[in-house]
Amino acid sequence: MRHVIVGAGPAGVTAAETIRELDPGATITLVGDEPEPPYARMAIPYLLTGKVGEEGTYLRKGPNHYERLGITLMPGRRMTGLEPKARHIVLENGETLAYDRLLLALGARPIRPAIDGLGLPGIHTCWTLDDARRIAALAVPGSHVVLLGAGFVGTIVLEALALRQVSLTVVEMGDRMVPRMMDEVAGGMLKRWCEAKGVRVLTGTAIRRIAKAQSPAAEARDALVVELSDGTSLPAHLVVVSAGVRSNTEALEGSGIDLDKGILVNDHMRTSLAHVYAAGDVAQGRDFISGEAHVHAIQITAAAHGRVAAHNMAGFDQTYHGSLNMNVLDTLGLITCSFGAWQGNGGDCARLTDEAGYRYLRLEFDGTSDVVIGAQAVGTTDHVGALRGLIQSKRRLGAMKEKLLADPARFMTGFVQTLHR
Repeated sequence: MRHVIVGAGPAGVTAAETIRELDPGATITLVGDEPEPPYARMAIPYLLTGKVGEEGTYLRKGPNHYERLGITLMPGRRMTGLEPKARHIVLENGETLAYDRLLLALGARPIRPAIDGLGLPGIHTCWTLDDARRIAALAVPGSHVVLLGAGFVGTIVLEALALRQVSLTVVEMGDRMVPRMMDEVAGGMLKRWCEAKGVRVLTGTAIRRIAKAQSPAAEARDALVVELSDGTSLPAHLVVVSAGVRSNTEALEGSGIDLDKGILVNDHMRTSLAHVYAAGDVAQGRDFISGEAHVHAIQITAAAHGRVAAHNMAGFDQTYHGSLNMNVLDTLGLITCSFGAWQGNGGDCARLTDEAGYRYLRLEFDGTSDVVIGAQAVGTTDHVGALRGLIQSKRRLGAMKEKLLADPARFMTGFVQTLHR
């Protein structure tokens, strides 16, 4: 059986290793579009802060890992087309690869907003190892850096830049930081925390234009001028763009595969094409809470997708029960997290707020039922895994619900009680 996996991120690597475990005689080819060994994008901020070297970002650290498993690794190859009738993919250099089973783990790419001047030197996304090298060369202590976007990835990058001792300004169009992860209270707390740590955060603000500095008085390193929607401008030596990501589906145009925001998959990670599967940031599959098809671009979901797809590709039936939306951030010492439908669905809600202490807890119930479907927390480090467990169990709380509505900090007690039912 010839298995071709396109995409050498967590989904692709996990799938390749799982197939090898299930089918020792299979032929496995892992195609990556970057020249690097397979690595974790979420480790890039640690590279920028110097906590790890480039090898520390690699998904598998052992020497000759893929060779020892009999996995043919093809780095630096970009897929440009899929021909399902011929059962092969087309690479950028015109080469074709035939498959019996194909996994599309094509990942996502950063969105580059339509801003005049975004192509100037000194403006970078923070998505690849090559991006990290360029940012590290420019983000030197004391330099002026502008970060476009304070979403989940942007806030991770924020910490890495701040720890490099730059003069950092964050520009976010939304009314709060991490708007897809936090409500107004939590996002406001995070903003105040960052500002107390010396990071300037401008919410409700957009970048209108970026231009080369013209003033002879400007420092040589401040080669850029960032013009904002409020009419002011910022000097910058470096602009980092973190405006969200988009699934990589362009190579599939004309293939007949069903697409939406990503590649639509069923509960076995199969696409609409025979013998073709999808996983990771490009796959649009079941959400654990709503049951609807969503793209969840997080590493834990990518790895889970890869395992389920691999089982089904190898002939071992396995069903995916849905991914739980979850995000955890450690931003300059403040822990924030959200799980499931943290924004609620109009049902009962419990809140506990300590603005001065940077502590906040919110639990969301499914309608008037006693089942927790979402949670978010600021400044809570103990037992946060129980919040996730409480949601994933979908267990009824009974009389414990009223106690949590009165004091949501007792969520650990509620979780333990559900374990004994």
